[in-house]
Amino acid sequence: MEPKHDGEVLRAGALEVRPNEHVVRAAGRTVAMSVRELELLAALARRRGRVVPREELYVTVWGAPLREHDRSVDVYIHKLRTKLGDALPDWSFIHTHFGFGYRFEPEPSHAFHRTATGS
Repeated sequence: MEPKHDGEVLRAGALEVRPNEHVVRAAGRTVAMSVRELELLAALARRRGRVVPREELYVTVWGAPLREHDRSVDVYIHKLRTKLGDALPDWSFIHTHFGFGYRFEPEPSHAFHRTATGS
């Protein structure tokens, strides 16, 4: 688990994460998140622009080594993508690098993706 950063505010476009206050805002609106979702989002946002291995995210958020076949990180990434996509549909924040991990960076969503997924 990562140490707490007093008064920390992580910003990425219209997204604002305040881990110590347990608050996430998208364009000024609060986005409801579980503690685990918030911790994972903060861990990614603190590593903005960097591809972060699943193992590192698991150790950071769950506080233990990743077990073989454990898909917890992937499940929570999906939850985060859904919530962030609903809150800010024109933006994509979490990007998969297959075989390597996940990268956090705000990027405009592609029109094809929004049309194909209905979001």
